[in-house]
Amino acid sequence: MLPIAVDALGGDKAPGEIIAGAREAVAAGIDVILVGPRGLAGCEGFELIEASEVIEMHEDAASSVRNKKDSTLVRAAEAVRDGKASAMISAGNTGATMASALLRMGRIAGVKRPAIATPIPAPGTTPTVLLDAGANAEVEPEWLVQFGLMGSVYADAALVSRTRE
Repeated sequence: MLPIAVDALGGDKAPGEIIAGAREAVAAGIDVILVGPRGLAGCEGFELIEASEVIEMHEDAASSVRNKKDSTLVRAAEAVRDGKASAMISAGNTGATMASALLRMGRIAGVKRPAIATPIPAPGTTPTVLLDAGANAEVEPEWLVQFGLMGSVYADAALVSRTRE
Protein backbone atom coordinates (compact mmCIF):
# COMPACT_ATOMS: atom_id res chain seq x y z
CA MET A 1 0.00 0.00 0.00
CA LEU A 2 1.15 3.55 -0.69
CA PRO A 3 2.04 5.81 2.24
CA ILE A 4 -0.27 8.40 3.77
CA ALA A 5 0.57 12.07 3.09
CA VAL A 6 0.47 13.94 6.39
CA ASP A 7 0.18 17.73 6.51
CA ALA A 8 2.98 18.46 8.98
CA LEU A 9 1.84 22.06 9.53
CA GLY A 10 -1.90 21.49 10.02
CA GLY A 11 -3.25 21.86 13.54
CA ASP A 12 -2.76 23.87 16.69
CA LYS A 13 0.40 22.13 17.90
CA ALA A 14 2.06 21.57 14.55
CA PRO A 15 4.59 20.50 13.59
CA GLY A 16 5.73 18.84 16.83
CA GLU A 17 2.59 16.90 17.69
CA ILE A 18 1.93 16.02 14.06
CA ILE A 19 5.41 14.58 13.64
CA ALA A 20 5.05 12.69 16.95
CA GLY A 21 1.80 11.19 15.65
CA ALA A 22 3.46 10.31 12.36
CA ARG A 23 6.18 8.46 14.29
CA GLU A 24 3.51 6.50 16.20
CA ALA A 25 1.84 5.59 12.90
CA VAL A 26 5.16 4.33 11.51
CA ALA A 27 5.71 2.29 14.70
CA ALA A 28 2.29 0.72 14.08
CA GLY A 29 3.32 -0.26 10.55
CA ILE A 30 1.77 2.61 8.59
CA ASP A 31 3.94 4.28 5.95
CA VAL A 32 3.94 8.08 6.14
CA ILE A 33 5.20 10.92 3.95
CA LEU A 34 5.32 14.33 5.63
CA VAL A 35 4.34 17.45 3.71
CA GLY A 36 6.04 20.62 4.88
CA PRO A 37 8.82 23.12 4.30
CA ARG A 38 12.42 22.23 3.48
CA GLY A 39 14.43 21.89 6.67
CA LEU A 40 11.40 20.99 8.80
CA ALA A 41 12.74 20.29 12.28
CA GLY A 42 12.12 16.78 13.59
CA CYS A 43 11.31 15.16 10.25
CA GLU A 44 14.48 13.09 10.09
CA GLY A 45 13.76 9.58 8.84
CA PHE A 46 10.68 10.64 6.86
CA GLU A 47 10.32 11.28 3.18
CA LEU A 48 9.34 14.95 2.80
CA ILE A 49 7.21 16.51 0.10
CA GLU A 50 8.24 20.14 0.12
CA ALA A 51 5.62 22.86 0.48
CA SER A 52 6.40 26.48 1.32
CA GLU A 53 2.93 27.72 2.30
CA VAL A 54 0.34 26.96 4.95
CA ILE A 55 -3.42 27.53 4.86
CA GLU A 56 -4.31 28.90 8.29
CA MET A 57 -7.46 27.98 10.22
CA HIS A 58 -9.08 31.40 9.70
CA GLU A 59 -8.53 31.52 5.93
CA ASP A 60 -11.26 30.99 3.36
CA ALA A 61 -11.04 27.41 2.12
CA ALA A 62 -11.63 27.64 -1.62
CA SER A 63 -9.71 30.87 -2.30
CA SER A 64 -6.78 29.70 -0.16
CA VAL A 65 -6.51 26.44 -2.08
CA ARG A 66 -6.63 28.37 -5.37
CA ASN A 67 -4.11 31.02 -4.27
CA LYS A 68 -1.70 28.97 -2.17
CA LYS A 69 -0.69 26.39 -4.75
CA ASP A 70 2.42 25.44 -2.75
CA SER A 71 0.55 24.88 0.52
CA THR A 72 0.91 21.71 2.53
CA LEU A 73 -2.74 20.80 1.90
CA VAL A 74 -2.52 21.26 -1.85
CA ARG A 75 0.73 19.30 -2.08
CA ALA A 76 -0.74 16.46 0.03
CA ALA A 77 -3.78 16.25 -2.27
CA GLU A 78 -1.51 16.25 -5.31
CA ALA A 79 0.50 13.37 -3.81
CA VAL A 80 -2.70 11.29 -3.72
CA ARG A 81 -3.73 12.41 -7.19
CA ASP A 82 -0.29 11.60 -8.61
CA GLY A 83 -0.14 8.12 -7.06
CA LYS A 84 2.56 8.95 -4.48
CA ALA A 85 0.21 8.50 -1.50
CA SER A 86 -2.95 6.50 -0.84
CA ALA A 87 -4.59 9.13 1.38
CA MET A 88 -4.00 12.52 2.97
CA ILE A 89 -4.50 13.67 6.55
CA SER A 90 -4.54 17.13 8.11
CA ALA A 91 -5.44 18.43 11.55
CA GLY A 92 -5.70 21.90 10.03
CA ASN A 93 -8.42 23.82 8.21
CA THR A 94 -11.16 21.25 7.49
CA GLY A 95 -12.77 23.24 4.71
CA ALA A 96 -9.43 23.73 2.97
CA THR A 97 -8.66 20.02 3.35
CA MET A 98 -11.93 19.18 1.62
CA ALA A 99 -11.42 21.89 -1.02
CA SER A 100 -7.87 20.74 -1.81
CA ALA A 101 -9.08 17.16 -2.20
CA LEU A 102 -11.94 18.21 -4.48
CA LEU A 103 -9.90 20.62 -6.60
CA ARG A 104 -6.83 18.40 -6.94
CA MET A 105 -8.27 14.85 -6.85
CA GLY A 106 -11.84 15.37 -8.01
CA ARG A 107 -14.88 13.32 -7.01
CA ILE A 108 -15.65 9.65 -7.39
CA ALA A 109 -17.83 9.24 -10.49
CA GLY A 110 -21.48 9.73 -9.59
CA VAL A 111 -20.85 11.34 -6.19
CA LYS A 112 -22.52 14.75 -6.06
CA ARG A 113 -21.03 15.87 -2.74
CA PRO A 114 -18.30 14.40 -0.53
CA ALA A 115 -18.83 13.90 3.19
CA ILE A 116 -16.45 13.84 6.12
CA ALA A 117 -16.67 10.50 7.92
CA THR A 118 -15.85 10.44 11.64
CA PRO A 119 -15.59 7.07 13.39
CA ILE A 120 -17.01 7.27 16.92
CA PRO A 121 -15.69 4.58 19.26
CA ALA A 122 -18.28 2.28 20.83
CA PRO A 123 -17.09 0.00 23.66
CA GLY A 124 -17.32 -3.67 22.79
CA THR A 125 -18.20 -3.20 19.15
CA THR A 126 -16.99 -1.57 15.93
CA PRO A 127 -17.17 2.22 15.84
CA THR A 128 -20.23 4.06 14.58
CA VAL A 129 -19.55 6.30 11.59
CA LEU A 130 -20.84 9.87 11.75
CA LEU A 131 -21.18 11.25 8.23
CA ASP A 132 -21.01 14.82 6.99
CA ALA A 133 -19.25 15.89 10.16
CA GLY A 134 -19.11 19.60 9.47
CA ALA A 135 -18.58 20.09 5.75
CA ASN A 136 -22.07 20.92 4.47
CA ALA A 137 -24.38 23.49 6.07
CA GLU A 138 -27.26 22.46 3.80
CA VAL A 139 -27.84 19.12 2.09
CA GLU A 140 -30.16 17.64 -0.50
CA PRO A 141 -31.92 14.27 -0.06
CA GLU A 142 -29.83 12.68 -2.84
CA TRP A 143 -26.65 13.66 -0.99
CA LEU A 144 -27.88 12.05 2.22
CA VAL A 145 -28.43 8.78 0.36
CA GLN A 146 -24.93 9.00 -1.12
CA PHE A 147 -23.45 9.81 2.31
CA GLY A 148 -25.10 6.68 3.68
CA LEU A 149 -23.78 4.50 0.87
CA MET A 150 -20.25 5.89 1.13
CA GLY A 151 -20.30 5.53 4.91
CA SER A 152 -21.49 1.95 4.69
CA VAL A 153 -18.72 1.02 2.26
CA TYR A 154 -16.13 2.83 4.41
CA ALA A 155 -17.32 1.19 7.62
CA ASP A 156 -17.26 -2.27 6.09
CA ALA A 157 -13.86 -1.85 4.41
CA ALA A 158 -12.03 0.10 7.09
CA LEU A 159 -13.69 -0.88 10.36
CA VAL A 160 -15.66 -4.14 10.18
CA SER A 161 -13.11 -5.99 8.04
CA ARG A 162 -10.40 -5.22 10.64
CA THR A 163 -12.40 -6.96 13.36
CA ARG A 164 -12.62 -10.09 11.16
CA GLU A 165 -8.82 -10.38 10.83
